[in-house]
Amino acid sequence: MAQFWKEFKEFAVKGNVVDMAIGVIIGGAFGKIVTSLVNDIIMPPIGMLLGKVNFSDLKYVLSEAVMEGDTVVKPEAAIMYGQFIQTVLDFLIIAFCIFSVVKTVNVMKHEHEQKQEPAPATPPEDILLLREIRDELKKQQK
Repeated sequence: MAQFWKEFKEFAVKGNVVDMAIGVIIGGAFGKIVTSLVNDIIMPPIGMLLGKVNFSDLKYVLSEAVMEGDTVVKPEAAIMYGQFIQTVLDFLIIAFCIFSVVKTVNVMKHEHEQKQEPAPATPPEDILLLREIRDELKKQQK
């Protein structure tokens, strides 16, 4: 049992787990920002172009709600396709942003790796001399 806890502790304290947890927290906050962007900035102009429609209100009613006075006896059954459209837009914007970040990181990583690669070493003097001899022999054979 002690070995189990030791392994768990090593796993939980690794940098990758901490980095992943930070990524999840930031991702959640980023998701809220994107949702606000879609709901509050992108969708209102689109709804206005389509005749002052609020996308979250778009739905196909399968059965109307049954009411007795102010009390709902049977709730409305509806397909909420407007909400679905907003969720798809959220996803596309998040996917595009993540793609952009990953692409930028990969480009920066590639540039960093190129800077780290040592320049090709100059061949030793004897190899250069042998190459010259080879080239001269090729010239004489022609």
